[in-house]
Amino acid sequence: MFTERTFVLKPKEAKKMWYHVDATDMVVGRLATQIARILRGKDQPNFTPNTDSGDFVVVTNCEKIVLTGKKWSDKNYYWHTNHIGGIKKRTATEQLAKHPELIVYEAVKGMLPKNTLGRAQLTKLKIFVGDKHEHEAQKPVTIKLENL
Repeated sequence: MFTERTFVLKPKEAKKMWYHVDATDMVVGRLATQIARILRGKDQPNFTPNTDSGDFVVVTNCEKIVLTGKKWSDKNYYWHTNHIGGIKKRTATEQLAKHPELIVYEAVKGMLPKNTLGRAQLTKLKIFVGDKHEHEAQKPVTIKLENL
């Protein structure tokens, strides 16, 4: 009896593309889900869950993102200084003023797997403040993501 074999993508067979996304007037969570999908490679027909088959994503204008509801004042970003009692926090408004790229970074990071593969996929995300970026040599394809 003939049975079909399951396709498994090998890491060296994955063809990596570069995409450019403009984050102007995009809702952070909706933007992050679409970016995470591209980083994982779930938009490709040869998706394999245990292989890094996703593409690179360059995000520009991260300071022009949008949060819905009262998240600008209620959402907090925490980090630790590695000293005793060194927990720190910022509201989303303060984070936007100081490090706007971390808002998008943390949102995408939360949507990727919490393992070695997820950390490897997160390294393919490049976020920049403003509309200039340093990856012109890779010739990223500009894509327009849906602001659902």
